[in-house]
Amino acid sequence: MLDNKIHIGRVEKKMTQQQLADAVGVSRQTIVALEKNKYNPSLILAFKISDALGKEITSIFEYKEEL
Repeated sequence: MLDNKIHIGRVEKKMTQQQLADAVGVSRQTIVALEKNKYNPSLILAFKISDALGKEITSIFEYKEEL
């Protein structure tokens, strides 16, 4: 499972879901699904999100093995 802290990073940057979506080239619904852990991003999208939030990818995304 890929856990993320997109919401936290977005709030720290004072970005709306729509602003983040526009910055990385996806729909707002995609950001909603990502924040709810209902969708795993491609590696490229994960890097774009991390870059838009000004964070290292490992501070936004964390792999957790499902048991």
